[in-house]
Amino acid sequence: MKGKQIAMAVLTAGVMLMPSLVQARHAAVSGAVTIVHADRLAKNLQVRGSSDTKILDRIQNILRTQEQGQTVPEQKNLPEKQGLARWYMNSRDEGGTLLFSDSPEYVNQNGILYQDSVRGDARVLFYHLNSSDEPKKLAVVLKNEYNGKNTVTVTRGGSGQPSDDYLKVGKATQLEYFSQERNQKISLQPGMSRLLQENMNMTILQPGELTYGVFDFHAEHSVLVSVIMLDAYGDPVTAVENLPVLPKDAMRLRGTFKGMNRVLSARKVYNPGEDGGVYFMLADDKTDKYRTGIDATDGSAVINYGNYGINYRIELPVEAGDVDYYLSPLGGVYAGAMRSFKATKTYTLFPTPGERPYFGDRTAPESYAVQSQREAGKWQLAQNTELAPLGESVGQGETVFEFSPPGASNLPVAVVMLPKK
Repeated sequence: MKGKQIAMAVLTAGVMLMPSLVQARHAAVSGAVTIVHADRLAKNLQVRGSSDTKILDRIQNILRTQEQGQTVPEQKNLPEKQGLARWYMNSRDEGGTLLFSDSPEYVNQNGILYQDSVRGDARVLFYHLNSSDEPKKLAVVLKNEYNGKNTVTVTRGGSGQPSDDYLKVGKATQLEYFSQERNQKISLQPGMSRLLQENMNMTILQPGELTYGVFDFHAEHSVLVSVIMLDAYGDPVTAVENLPVLPKDAMRLRGTFKGMNRVLSARKVYNPGEDGGVYFMLADDKTDKYRTGIDATDGSAVINYGNYGINYRIELPVEAGDVDYYLSPLGGVYAGAMRSFKATKTYTLFPTPGERPYFGDRTAPESYAVQSQREAGKWQLAQNTELAPLGESVGQGETVFEFSPPGASNLPVAVVMLPKK
């Protein structure tokens, strides 16, 4: 990217988005009841915890339908210009530890891509491409560092099938990650090593293919977590003992980050009749700062450009009136999903966008003046600004959104709240 886009957008979860790869991205879901918000697809995409439908089958159906373009357009018909004011949010980081592995993104030899010890609540995110000329495997190996029995419980996770369609991999990964809670127990005796997911030993990356995964887990005692690349027919558990730690690439996107979740809460209750249209930014490193951490392999300080692997909880109370919510991509092409909560165990899934694999390519780049004005707190929403619907709220109450920056998408994005008219 050139010009202003370099200043306002981080590229992908590996900071490498090529024009020829501008295709599908990813999406997100989770909870007890899932409703995919795409009007024409309601019959096919509504998920209500059916026990006879596999998660991956649902994901493939969603992706297949999106690619065929069988949804109504979601672009809101706006006046020529819609003036918006910044909505101020309080931010705090909480939760366990994020282990982020995305450097080297393009891997051409066997080795350890990232490694650190963790205890308690944790999340591991890996995003790597096989750039060698041979089939490979990527695996996450857990080694018990405690002198007694240790139990690791995987509470949530997803990993798209490896493919050279990188954006589709990302979309499938987040769909699976947010689709359901898990309760997978991994028992480790002293000094014992096991895979985080057994299917990692059977998943092959052909040359040029990407693998991307996100897994939440809880370790009762300390475990050494190793993300490794190895030969297609090697044994990860034994191979990790002899593999070298590979050096970072120029982007240095790997590290350990304390506080794997971010809570954004509105500073005041929104009254659409009085406040009018408002917006706030996500992952812009201005109002929503990037996380800093440490690369445990060499002790250096690192920055998570894009806050990849950070889960956001966005709390938006409304005083009265009806509100429409939207997501708008400002850094370029983007695909993902968000979910909103209206009750404790009920959520609604919103692909962003739902009508096609990605969006953002039709939004004209901001001029320097418009960008400066938006960053100062006033934004003119132009006719060609793309918006993905995130549902609506009616009357007094609070809408809570869950969001995580999708790998392979451009940032930042804006959340827009408009009085319903």
